Amino acid sequence: MSHSVEHDPSAANTGLRNFLILVVGSIGVVYGDIGTSPLYAFREALRPIAHDGVTRYEVIGLISLMIWALTIIVTLKYVLFLLRADNGGEGGTLSLLALLMKHGKGHTVILFFMGVAGAALFLGDAMITPALSVLSAVEGLVLVQPAMENYVVPIAVVILVAMFAVQSKGTAAVSNFFGPITALWFLVMGGIGLYHISDDFGILLAFNPYYAIIFMINEGFIGIIVLGAVFLTVTGAEALYADLGHFGRRPIQWAWFCLVFPALTFNYLGQGAFILRHPESMSNPFFLMFPQWALLPVVILATAATIIASQAVITGAFSLTRQAIHLGFLPRMEIFHTSEIHTGQIYLPAVNTILMFGVITLVFIFNSSESLATAYGISVTGAMVVTTVLAFAFVRSRWRWPLPLAIAVLLPLFVLELIFLGANLLKIHDGGYVPVLIAATFIIIMWTWKRGTAILHAKTRHTDIPLASFIKSIEKKSEHGPVQVPGTAIFLTSDPESTPAALLHNLKHNHVLHAQNFILTIRTANTPKVAPAERCKVEKVSDRFSKLELKFGFMETQNVSHALGLFRKTGLKFDIMSTSFYLGRRKLVPDARSGMPQWQDRLFIGLANAATDPSDYFRLPANRVVELGSHVII
Repeated sequence: MSHSVEHDPSAANTGLRNFLILVVGSIGVVYGDIGTSPLYAFREALRPIAHDGVTRYEVIGLISLMIWALTIIVTLKYVLFLLRADNGGEGGTLSLLALLMKHGKGHTVILFFMGVAGAALFLGDAMITPALSVLSAVEGLVLVQPAMENYVVPIAVVILVAMFAVQSKGTAAVSNFFGPITALWFLVMGGIGLYHISDDFGILLAFNPYYAIIFMINEGFIGIIVLGAVFLTVTGAEALYADLGHFGRRPIQWAWFCLVFPALTFNYLGQGAFILRHPESMSNPFFLMFPQWALLPVVILATAATIIASQAVITGAFSLTRQAIHLGFLPRMEIFHTSEIHTGQIYLPAVNTILMFGVITLVFIFNSSESLATAYGISVTGAMVVTTVLAFAFVRSRWRWPLPLAIAVLLPLFVLELIFLGANLLKIHDGGYVPVLIAATFIIIMWTWKRGTAILHAKTRHTDIPLASFIKSIEKKSEHGPVQVPGTAIFLTSDPESTPAALLHNLKHNHVLHAQNFILTIRTANTPKVAPAERCKVEKVSDRFSKLELKFGFMETQNVSHALGLFRKTGLKFDIMSTSFYLGRRKLVPDARSGMPQWQDRLFIGLANAATDPSDYFRLPANRVVELGSHVII
């Protein structure tokens, strides 16, 4: 007897439609950065060898290097390998670090500094990408109207200021247009490249890696300098990994293989064939491939694509900063959600302001994409090297790969990326110091905050009273002790075993104790999200005291009011709007014997003072918060 299974075609169609929406969305967000590389990558790679003319095989070798860089680094490392190395569905340097710190087995200090360096380099990239991308697109106006040359920088600055100004509105409304515009960009870019391949079919020899190898052998030291420009073809690959949680692995992979990779390949082949036929067009091969009548529409489309690419990097910087805050690498900052549906769409005013001033400063310092391109690459190559090292630790600890297999797979990638990093480091004196300085600044800030909080915690522990002995003594003195008042008090603390300073100050100054008291600890899990069932945990200590723990994922907003509201439904009896929240506020005083240099002491205190108020950060009910202060020498 056979059973027939009925398939619901409407459900299948809905599933396919949702999948295609994710594919198109990933084209806009994930591939925006890498999609703008053809504007300047080939042009910059030609520059070091163009002074005495470029030979046929130099052009073919260059295009071969670009195609194989895309194939090995982006396709093999990121699309096929790293997208599988996730932390609860989330990707990115800090997401991977959070997972590895949990299973570090003695290497946590090394992993910490590697992860922090990767995050800092990504933030440096988030400053340079908008400046370079928008400048390179606006420069196309000069080909339409040469008199526009003096207006390129002002126009680029106006576009960038407008872009940062609308961040607070959120990308929810605009994101629907991102994918289709970028998809059109890839189709136009791939189409013009495919059309120009017929200029010289010999360019198809670039698919043979032999020409890339011969180019490097023949060019010698100049070839190493050229590699720094060739690497511009793969900038944006880190966004693939960082945005994994927003779209999922399969949509990102399908977008790459079905549209992005073919379009990039066709365009680079087309640029190569075009230069073989028109060597006089080396000044700007991308835009000169188009007929004069199409230049203005293409410049407008390129500008839109670069704005989208910049938007994606800025959003990535917001997400990475939120992860860093929750993992304890940065002080608390205001975080606003700009979409009720997509939790990844957030806005951090402080980060937005820092990025805006950084980007505009870079535009004024370098004035052109040609100058800025020399500064680009170091931050991206550095971040890629860090990711490869963390990936090695991941496959050993999580996937249980044998050491020989891990070395065989990742050592060639590591060596290749080190070569690219070395090539980019040659540009240190020519603007390459900029991303190094930006990254170094972020590393110092994160290291100072992590070290300072550890010292602060160690110092306050010496004066802490164990909670168990405090409760025991207060319950004994109940006859002559503090006055009991009705209601609930919640005392926030980072150490549930010690008596919160706010509780001690409240007793000392007000001589009252609430009928119900909760010692609340907020934890950040090493996972992106925490299931609602695992959000809250309560432990009754005495008739009047209980320990309460709230756990959030490092990608979640730590909304205490909402979490307690859910917890109340499980039977915990208290009215959140008649509950008092007590916070301890510390005034930090620098001490030369604290274990940190004085400059680092002052930096830590400055960061602590700039941190967002805990009542705002944890979304505590307005007018229900009481703050009690104390001095701490650090």
